[in-house]
Amino acid sequence: MVKKIFSGVQPTGNLHLGNYLGAIKNFVDLNNDSQNHCIFCVVDLHAITVSQDPKELKKNILETVATFIACGIDPKKSIIFNQSQVSAHSEAAWILSCVARMGWLNRMTQFKEKAGKDKEKASIGLYSYPILMAADILLYDTTHVPVGDDQKQHLELCRDIAQKFNNDFKVENFLVAPEPLIQREFSRIMSLKDGTKKMSKSELSDLSRINLTDEKEQIINKIKKAKTDIMPMPSSIEELSQRPEAKNLIGIYSSLCSLSVEKTISQFSGKNFSEFKNDLSQILVDKIIPISNEIKKLIKEKHYLDDILLKGSEKADKMASEKLKKIHKIMGF
Repeated sequence: MVKKIFSGVQPTGNLHLGNYLGAIKNFVDLNNDSQNHCIFCVVDLHAITVSQDPKELKKNILETVATFIACGIDPKKSIIFNQSQVSAHSEAAWILSCVARMGWLNRMTQFKEKAGKDKEKASIGLYSYPILMAADILLYDTTHVPVGDDQKQHLELCRDIAQKFNNDFKVENFLVAPEPLIQREFSRIMSLKDGTKKMSKSELSDLSRINLTDEKEQIINKIKKAKTDIMPMPSSIEELSQRPEAKNLIGIYSSLCSLSVEKTISQFSGKNFSEFKNDLSQILVDKIIPISNEIKKLIKEKHYLDDILLKGSEKADKMASEKLKKIHKIMGF
């Protein structure tokens, strides 16, 4: 059975190792499976839930596309487009906001985390973000969505909205309730400076993350300075629960080498962190530097990236518009 897969990445610029291991590496695997029909969206409408510099946003959209391609996503096999170029997303989001319930949105923990203590100053867009996400997914009859732990709740809301729409208008299975594709291991890559915090562009210290555009010397230096503890490398998985930094670095190594955590632990058990860090640095350099070089090369080819977005948006618009026309008919418009 062919899986229809939809996923989006915000064009925040400067994508890092957490984005790669948590999402993009998985996208590449999905793209390469002939049984999958993949749509990868640069979700620029989601990005404006917080203030954006228009010039930076435009640059970041192209950089995100360049990163997709540099990491191995083939635009000939998958659709790559930016959300704002397909107007059906915005219209469907309004329609679905009239189906969704306030109580459902009030339970969304991500809004509470991002809005902080002063929710009165948060934008309506930040609050209703999950409804636009539902529109993104449901317009394409998506069967599967790759999600990390932090997006599972939003996908559940998407399923609830689909089921309520189908029930309200007595159109069984018209909106497809998608299934999650959850990366069981390493979906959350943590900061190199604090193993209890997610790796993030917003963290002030650049030493907290490996950027996908970093140079060799930067990668080696960041791993050398990555926080560890005074203990030798662990000898069992049980030890990792109280050692977040060790758990994070072992997770990164395991993911890059396609090894189980158990095998990585067995390989380095009892050794000094310095020896492990040397090996981890080399693996990262081997993986990231070709991506970094390709991103820098592609960013200079603006016309090529624009053409990918244009062709992708034309394909996406055709699919989304056809679904929206059916929604219009069902609703009596």
